Amino acid sequence: MNEQVLNATARAMVADGRGLLAADESTGTIEKRFKTIGVENSEANRRAYRDMLFTTPGFEQHTSGVILFEETLFQSGLDGTPFPKLLESKGVIPGIKVDKGTKPLAGAPNEVITEGLDGLRDRLAKYKEAGARFAKWRAVITIGDGIPSDYCIHTNAHALARYAALCQEADIVPIVEPEVLMDADNTLEVCEAVTNRTLAAVFDELGRQRVLLEGMVLKPNMVVSGKKCPVQADIRTVATATLRTLKRHVPAAVPGIAFLSGGQSDLDATAHLDAMNRMGPHPWKLTFSYGRALQAAALKAWGGANVEAGKKAHLHRSKMNGLAALGQWDAKLEKAA
Repeated sequence: MNEQVLNATARAMVADGRGLLAADESTGTIEKRFKTIGVENSEANRRAYRDMLFTTPGFEQHTSGVILFEETLFQSGLDGTPFPKLLESKGVIPGIKVDKGTKPLAGAPNEVITEGLDGLRDRLAKYKEAGARFAKWRAVITIGDGIPSDYCIHTNAHALARYAALCQEADIVPIVEPEVLMDADNTLEVCEAVTNRTLAAVFDELGRQRVLLEGMVLKPNMVVSGKKCPVQADIRTVATATLRTLKRHVPAAVPGIAFLSGGQSDLDATAHLDAMNRMGPHPWKLTFSYGRALQAAALKAWGGANVEAGKKAHLHRSKMNGLAALGQWDAKLEKAA
């Protein structure tokens, strides 16, 4: 493990005013996205769509890295340049999603565990050779009647730490992503309590498994009201509760926190990040690692054929979130666009 390399990469991933584009949708997930715009889920269309995102002029000013799906890591752009080399040429760090998705957790109804540890050491060597310098693993924590259980939280925290240790052994920076879902009818207070339990378990396991905190990036949920909750917390309440939770559990040694959007609207994800950065300074950098919140507008504008419109929409959302990562976003900028 090269501690200097890991720390330098982690710090570059959360550089001022830049964040991560999560373009790591599985083949099944991108099929759902393509269905909304009437585009066939073919290898050629997936490649063309990612090419549109990665060749957007200027997006690299606001984007430090891109999380790729395994297929994409080994694909080339429309000009024949392998995607990792294309990204590196723009000063954007290529990364890779390494988990194999969630499966039901034995003995825990309605809870899941993320799989993909088997063979991970060998896969990481292959991914590194292809150009990946960081990786991502997502654990899923569901809020519901009597859940999450401590069993679910600790099993997922253990797997996250095992993954992170293997990544660092290979000089690949792990993004540690414990996502507390926002799909239920719970209040913000319930989300905060569950996020506290989750982060406490995750950092306990990271410590036990000798993960270098200076060589990782945390990708947590924000503390929000459940989507089905009749009362939705305002922007300032979300920002305050999220920061309170992070300060309790995330050591200052961690270089940065790159939030997931988790089903928030484009504007909410941007506004919440901006509000938190305006409340700084913080012990760590706060930025974004968004999928839908960066891509939804671009996907719709592209529609399978309109490359320039797709690039324009992608650049706009990248720029807005880059400003939010500095605490310099303004809703008027959205109207002007």
